Amino acid sequence: MAGERQARVADRIRVVLAERLEKGLRDPRLGFVTITDVRVTGDLQHASVFYTVMGDEAHRNDTAAALKSATGMLRSEVGKNLNTRLTPTLEFILDAIPENADHISALLREARERDESVAGLAASASYAGEADPYVKPREHDDLDEDEDDEPEQGGEEHDDRA
Repeated sequence: MAGERQARVADRIRVVLAERLEKGLRDPRLGFVTITDVRVTGDLQHASVFYTVMGDEAHRNDTAAALKSATGMLRSEVGKNLNTRLTPTLEFILDAIPENADHISALLREARERDESVAGLAASASYAGEADPYVKPREHDDLDEDEDDEPEQGGEEHDDRA
């Protein structure tokens, strides 16, 4: 039950912060921010707010400073819209999802290029031995069959008298 309540409070905090940030903060340092996740402790005293920012490293640093300076105002906004006895403290954490996604995309691109180069090598490759290396039963030629039908010469003769 506590896990469900944590999830509901975290979701509500995410919605309240996203709506407030959509309206703006009057801080020119604030970039285009997206709240990706909120995690609340079991006692509902602390909320970790994960966010992403469009732009380069300078935009990320400026947005982090703007969010840090606006933490008090955002916390009071959360307190007004949250029906809990205590308002949780807010900690803003830059989410590494875009960087991880870029890294994974680069790895997939590299793997695709290697697969293409291996496919190119395989297309022009030839077998080291025979095309079908598995042993098959020998097929008898017509000459071999004729020789097998004749009795062997020089071998022992069977005596039919017995």
